[in-house]
Amino acid sequence: MNTKLTLRLDDQLIRRAKDYSQRSGKSVSRLVADYFSLIESDEEIPGTEITPRVRSLIGSLKGTGVTEEDYHRYLEEKYR
Repeated sequence: MNTKLTLRLDDQLIRRAKDYSQRSGKSVSRLVADYFSLIESDEEIPGTEITPRVRSLIGSLKGTGVTEEDYHRYLEEKYR
């Protein structure tokens, strides 16, 4: 069953998502669903799969000392 979800995002981010959507041939909804499928869960979501590119990124920051707080700081600076 599909359910509607409303997201409030920066205008520039939405434009970039729509541009990427056109280039990739996937709807923005599909892109968001693919991203959400990365959330750790014991339950598989039918119709979702992790692409080889994303799979290659799993664990890539492990042991680098980069924290979630570092990432939040980065985003705050980027979108000021």
